Amino acid sequence: MLALLRLLAMAVFVPLSFIAGFILCLVRPFHGDNVRVIGSWYAKMPKLLGVKVVIEKDPAIVTGSPAVYVANHQNNYDLFLLPGALQRNTVSLGKKSLKWIPFFGQIYWLSGNILIDRANRSRAMATIAKTTEKLKKGGLSLWMFPEGTRSYGRGLLPFKTGAFHTALNAKVPVVPVVMSDTHKTIKLNRWDNGTIYIKMLAPQLLDASMSPREYADHFHALMAQTLAQLNERT
Repeated sequence: MLALLRLLAMAVFVPLSFIAGFILCLVRPFHGDNVRVIGSWYAKMPKLLGVKVVIEKDPAIVTGSPAVYVANHQNNYDLFLLPGALQRNTVSLGKKSLKWIPFFGQIYWLSGNILIDRANRSRAMATIAKTTEKLKKGGLSLWMFPEGTRSYGRGLLPFKTGAFHTALNAKVPVVPVVMSDTHKTIKLNRWDNGTIYIKMLAPQLLDASMSPREYADHFHALMAQTLAQLNERT
């Protein structure tokens, strides 16, 4: 019965959030802070799921200061658990095909997120170049999942290098965001699903002393160690 009530609540919330988000995006399309505002609505949903989310933010992180945020990507519950960590003027990078998903895709695009055509390398590089310029100008931060896909309980998957190329070219720091394991920890028919920890580590400014591949491996090791520490607390 509890699972059914939660599913019904989500079935009501999601369409309403789409409507409200669409109105917001029509009023101020492509605004840099649309993603955080809409995300703040989703960040209230963990209580409905019986989850307490604890976010630990390093004091060196300056809200609104340009950065590339890199986070682990686990499953569909990320949509409700991670938005609380979104900082002002932060957008994400997504596949161009997302634009054609009814309702969600249009809001994703209008809210200011960046769509990339992975099937066309030249277009993809042009999009990354434009994104880099926006980061350089200081009005935008970028949220990326360097694993490139959801892990679904397989641990921290290998990192791709795109986020680190972008941070190097834009000369902005990388902020690792690590969330404790959520795979099979949330059961809709259980009243209390415990605590999920999200740790936002200190920003690190990259330089030419390491390649993007080496930085990807460095941050993977750092985030894997942090993930293990967080899991010991759950």
